[in-house]
Amino acid sequence: MSSQYPEFDPASDPIDKAAADSRDDDRRHDWQVDDESDDPLHDDPRERHSRQIDDALDALEAGDENGADPEPESVDEAVSRMQREVEQAHQRVLIAQAELENFRKRTRKDYEDQIRFAALPLVEDLLQVRDNLLRALEASEASSATIEGIRDGVDMVAKQLDGILAKHGIQPIVAVGEPFDPNVHQAIAQAPSPEHEAGRVAIEATTGFQLHGRVIRPSQVVVSTGEPAAPTG
Repeated sequence: MSSQYPEFDPASDPIDKAAADSRDDDRRHDWQVDDESDDPLHDDPRERHSRQIDDALDALEAGDENGADPEPESVDEAVSRMQREVEQAHQRVLIAQAELENFRKRTRKDYEDQIRFAALPLVEDLLQVRDNLLRALEASEASSATIEGIRDGVDMVAKQLDGILAKHGIQPIVAVGEPFDPNVHQAIAQAPSPEHEAGRVAIEATTGFQLHGRVIRPSQVVVSTGEPAAPTG
């Protein structure tokens, strides 16, 4: 037996259908809001511009806190700064030139002093020889002085002098018996010599000396002409 009332279908109920459609719209709206918040394409240009302005202001405030000068240097300030730098560089150049001139003067003075006092060590040693010569003279005036004693004292002083000269690089030039050398010998005469062949030094009139191999004074010598001629008749 069929009922006179139609069978109830929940899906066909308009109230329930409207409620379901509302829930579906809410879910779609939530999904779209979440997607738009993550998608940069949906970013509002005005909000993005506002954020850029805020970032620039924050950077300027940070620069002020660090002591940075946001304002550029003016032309007058730049010219003044460069003039000060030029003046400071000029002063440094003048100071360097003055120091260089003082260095040259000190170097020149030191060099002149070295030349002027180069013989100081030799002079100090020679003063000892002078002292001994004076002592020899004083001893010769004594009543008990003898010729032999005076001669021995002078001989000691002469040996002391030769030792001082050798100490400072002064050496006598060997002459007698050596071949005549115009670089170190000065011939004052020629004479026959039975002991020396022709061309050799027979007699040394004055002893020559060298300083570190350089001739200070040549030896004055008599050069042999060879054997004397045999007498005739």
